[in-house]
Amino acid sequence: MSSTATRDALPAFIAHRGLSARAPENTLAAVRAAHAAGCRWVELDVQLLGDGTPVIWHDAGTRRCSGERRRLSTLDLAGAQRLDVGRWFSEAFAGERMATLEAMLELIVDLDLGLNLEFKVNRGRDARALVERVLPRVERRLDPQRWLASSFDRTALQALRRLRPDPERLRLGLLYEKAPRQWAAQAASLSAFSVHVDYRRLREPLARTIAASPYRLVCYTVNDPLAARRLRDWGAAALISDDPPRLDRGQLTRATPSAALNP
Repeated sequence: MSSTATRDALPAFIAHRGLSARAPENTLAAVRAAHAAGCRWVELDVQLLGDGTPVIWHDAGTRRCSGERRRLSTLDLAGAQRLDVGRWFSEAFAGERMATLEAMLELIVDLDLGLNLEFKVNRGRDARALVERVLPRVERRLDPQRWLASSFDRTALQALRRLRPDPERLRLGLLYEKAPRQWAAQAASLSAFSVHVDYRRLREPLARTIAASPYRLVCYTVNDPLAARRLRDWGAAALISDDPPRLDRGQLTRATPSAALNP
């Protein structure tokens, strides 16, 4: 496992898809907004266009965040960048374009941010191809302590670890909606750095068990300040949030014993 100093490098709060409460998710604008709000790390999704270009995008299609019904697997870069991916959020962001991985990495380096990069493997897509296209590009720009690779997809995680067996060179996060009974064995098999879970499906005993293990507990997507306080009390190392500044302010208010964690 990584040293304590490296493991403690995660900030308390990570901006989910950039500052997605205030700007269109997974865009350069959302990352600039996160930086302006004082966030130290951002969480972003990466996948491939049909022509193999890595882009920062979550869905298999473009309808939700552009209004146009296209599948990423059918788009080339020119077609993807004709889409307006900001207007759906607000007229203030009209004209925002889909970010390539290269453009996003350049911005992250310029802003001196850390990155939790989720390798997004939607149905029918090739996890190994994604890993092979993305990993070298990130490693050329970011020091191992400045980024973390996570995924729900076990094939992607295994491919990442196979290419970089040393956990000091590549930190891996296992993403779960609900951590299974075998979470510790799966984490050990991948020499993982962290275990990421949906906080709504997490209870205190398991949270404390993960937090006491060699792996960092990361919870998503936490937007309730009272829930955030409770999760931090349970030992969560980092909380992924659409609006970290709101949670940071909320940490100043003591949670009451009756505060509900799970809405």
